[in-house]
Amino acid sequence: MEFKHKSVLLEETIEYLNIHPDGIYVDGTLGGGGHAYEVCRRLSEKGRFVGIDQDADAIKAATRRLAQFEDRVQIIRNNYCEMQEVLAELGIVKVDGIVLDLGVSSYQLDDPARGFTYRSMDAPLDMRMDTRQSFTAKELINTYSEYELYRVIRDYGEDKFAKNIAKHIVMAREKKEIETTGELTEIVKAAIPAKVRMSGGHPSKRTFQAIRIELNRELEVLQDSLEDMICLLNPGGRLCVITFHSLEDRVVKNIYKKSENPCTCPSDFPVCVCGKKPMGKAVTRKPIIPSEEEIEYNPRSKSAKLRVFERM
Repeated sequence: MEFKHKSVLLEETIEYLNIHPDGIYVDGTLGGGGHAYEVCRRLSEKGRFVGIDQDADAIKAATRRLAQFEDRVQIIRNNYCEMQEVLAELGIVKVDGIVLDLGVSSYQLDDPARGFTYRSMDAPLDMRMDTRQSFTAKELINTYSEYELYRVIRDYGEDKFAKNIAKHIVMAREKKEIETTGELTEIVKAAIPAKVRMSGGHPSKRTFQAIRIELNRELEVLQDSLEDMICLLNPGGRLCVITFHSLEDRVVKNIYKKSENPCTCPSDFPVCVCGKKPMGKAVTRKPIIPSEEEIEYNPRSKSAKLRVFERM
């Protein structure tokens, strides 16, 4: 299957990245190389680009797409949480811009074998973004306790029927191990009242999202990585992060806010004594969202939000 993915908020991201031809730029979620291509074609021969992705198919696709820029490109298979270490091994201490395009790619969603989608009935329950990882969604569904499943679906899926869904999963697996996306979808449907299923989106959407986030530690990795990325930026360098649901966006918004105003002194102190200095500023006070034209062209972009931080 060919790796296809429409880069979301492409023009806006490139504009806010404020690319300098001789600069060093990093894409921590390389994917098929859509954002990367636009960065690389704006770089001079002195510029450098580092692409990082944990998905082997993405690495292959991006390598092909960026082949004409091979003199200034280095592509590494890793998780973006290891960005500091990756750059250090390449002899890079500071960079001029970083891009993160979070969530699941169109390729991952459209390939039934990856097990990300609730629309395929016979796909294996996989959902690993990095296939080198041994723990799959099948193992998670069949080994987590009822309370753990409830916590995951409640916190990461924000589903008001989380408790009943977890209960139905445990009841079902007592009879037979849950193996496919179709089996899980039917279990979730049975846990949600018919009247509710008739309105809104697909009943399994929130549960599948929750399991994927838990399995790949998506929010944990994001939370632990953003401050380090801000520290990697040269003065004037920018971090552009595209999120696709409220949980991710909240993490980005809060870390930008903390990095802009890290002072922990009580509000009634006349002067700051904690010594914590601002690392920069949020360039976008409100998130940048896709235009109506982009949403029409690419419906999956509808929930995307871009937030940008600039290093002082």
